[in-house]
Amino acid sequence: MEQGRVVFEEVLDTEEELWVDDDGTNYEGWWCVRTDPFPCPASGCDFIAEFMTAAHLILVWQEQDDPNLLKQAGRARDVGRNPRVVGYRSEFGPSASYYAWLAAGRPVHGVRAQ
Repeated sequence: MEQGRVVFEEVLDTEEELWVDDDGTNYEGWWCVRTDPFPCPASGCDFIAEFMTAAHLILVWQEQDDPNLLKQAGRARDVGRNPRVVGYRSEFGPSASYYAWLAAGRPVHGVRAQ
């Protein structure tokens, strides 16, 4: 067994959307985790998040008590971000289903597809 290595180069590209649901899903009526504002961890990025996000998209769940939503809220609580489960509204910003994010391979900010 040997130690793994990173095999991609991180490139910041805020204009290009890395992944979205392409079926036109409207997530109004779904749930998200609002937090105290926190900076994007990517080097050189000035994005400030107010929700649990992936690639700057607000993660949403169909059920208010979804175990994965509660797990993410717990992670935010553990690092002092004061999480609150709230109904998602489109004016919050672009969103994607947590499960679509998982199915897409958990893409993160700043990694451009080759």
